[in-house]
Amino acid sequence: MDKLTLKKTALVIIDMQKGIASREGLAPYSAEELLAQNEKLTNSLLNTEALVVFVHVKNHGGEALKPITDAMIAPASQPAADFSDFIQESAYDQNNKNVIHVAKHNWGAFYGTDLDVQLRRRGIDTIILTGLATTIGVDTTAREAYQANYNVIAVEDAMTDFNPALHKAITEGIFKRLGRVRSTDEVLAMIKEAE
Repeated sequence: MDKLTLKKTALVIIDMQKGIASREGLAPYSAEELLAQNEKLTNSLLNTEALVVFVHVKNHGGEALKPITDAMIAPASQPAADFSDFIQESAYDQNNKNVIHVAKHNWGAFYGTDLDVQLRRRGIDTIILTGLATTIGVDTTAREAYQANYNVIAVEDAMTDFNPALHKAITEGIFKRLGRVRSTDEVLAMIKEAE
């Protein structure tokens, strides 16, 4: 079943922000490729019955997670002032009436945010999921969405990571168990044929 009902659909874009997208080593897709695919999806849904959700992370300072792990990361210095700014211009266009922003402080977009409330009050049951990094923000959000009984469509070529092998493992081994994995072109076709 690859039918969409736009008024029940949200495009959820994870961490497409300057402080993450500007880092070196994105793979299998570059920041430019990621931006191009996300722009296509966003533009196809702006000012429709669907919802476009720009999610950004702010997890430094007092909001930073500090559990003890085997892969401890040295505390980062204060990030640049534009760290959380979205790389998509459409995130800030006031003419777009179906756009919301969600600030998160954890890996996933649901825990500790109002994302679930924003989606449920609009009757949304399907999430088209994109962004970066595949293995952190996108994966955690996909798992949270699945556990909250949302239909998840993970757009493989509209997300990327810093480890291409893990990107492939997650998109092929995990996301197919949480929902559907599609390409940007396949999702654009679904949007075009949506009710």
